[in-house]
Amino acid sequence: MTARHVIIEADGGSRGNPGPAAYGAVLKDADTGEVIAEDGTTIGVATNNVAEYSGLIAGLRMAEELAPEADIEVRMDSKLVVEQMSGRWKIKHPDMRPLASEANRLAPFGTTYTWVPREQNKHADRLANEALDGIRSGVTVAGESLIEEIEQEQPPTVQKESRGWGVRGTSTTVVLVRHGVTPHTVEKRFSGGLASANPGLSDEGRAQIRAVADWLGPLADRVDAVISSPVRRTLESAEILAESLGRTVEVEPGFAEMEFGVWDGMTFAEVGEKYPEELKAWLGSLDVAPEGGESFRVVQRRVLDGLARLQEAHAGKTVVVVSHVTPIKTLVAHAVDAPLEAVYRMELTPASVTVLSYFDDRASMRMYNALPPGNDAFTGGSW
Repeated sequence: MTARHVIIEADGGSRGNPGPAAYGAVLKDADTGEVIAEDGTTIGVATNNVAEYSGLIAGLRMAEELAPEADIEVRMDSKLVVEQMSGRWKIKHPDMRPLASEANRLAPFGTTYTWVPREQNKHADRLANEALDGIRSGVTVAGESLIEEIEQEQPPTVQKESRGWGVRGTSTTVVLVRHGVTPHTVEKRFSGGLASANPGLSDEGRAQIRAVADWLGPLADRVDAVISSPVRRTLESAEILAESLGRTVEVEPGFAEMEFGVWDGMTFAEVGEKYPEELKAWLGSLDVAPEGGESFRVVQRRVLDGLARLQEAHAGKTVVVVSHVTPIKTLVAHAVDAPLEAVYRMELTPASVTVLSYFDDRASMRMYNALPPGNDAFTGGSW
């Protein structure tokens, strides 16, 4: 790490005050504005102030690890934390004293604290909310290669403390790739599984997947299998990846996209105009399905059955799975122990990469909705 000056942006929040709480922290290079690392993690039941202090501590820990020689400026929209850490306000609440003490221990001499309006602290606030929504947990370091992200786990004989988790051992790692764009993706049309019109990849979609294949290249000798949903657009994507990785494509029907029935091929607006009551019911319940289609609950059962088969066949291995929006978001919600309703709060870009690791007694989300370097402007809708 060569940054001489860094900025920590931190925030925290509680839904209930006290209630379920989480923090967000961002470490940036002050000279370039580039993000060095970010963290969004839940802390159980706590108050807003405890969550805000926890975000500060998380940011200082990232700076200690990734920029140990840098000067630090902390920016927060919490007047309380900024004034207390600057020494202008006394720390009266007993819950705040140990947190302020830990922050002071971590902060190098000369660390400055700046209050900023909430509008200027959106990044840290977003990370905290993503943690509360169950779609992220822990530190992500910018610039880490995909292979470094996947290989963080330690051998079973080595114990390593990991914030939010216990001791790690050998895992089954699933590299989830959403298919590239199709004409339906660009036009934001409902495009389901095998019963759909089943469009293939566009030229842009094939280019997107080739970029992913290049990014996954360093993993080639570690990938045990390339598994695809049986749908045309995922099979075409999987074939590109498998050729690059030196594997053949295995098909798992459990990872097919939700069936949208009579809505298939229609835009959201068209469905809203033709089936307004059905759409309203579908958006309001995970158990409601379009006519001839599947509900989110049905898809969840199918996807988790597919996951169980994968884990049995490829235990302890790294597997690339090419799938769709709904199955991938369902797997993420399951991995982070979030309610299935969390799928409504996730965005998933075409040709994005999400990495999940499964241990004996738990799962861990290592990466979510990541794109190959230089390919962060892919187009396409959410279906």
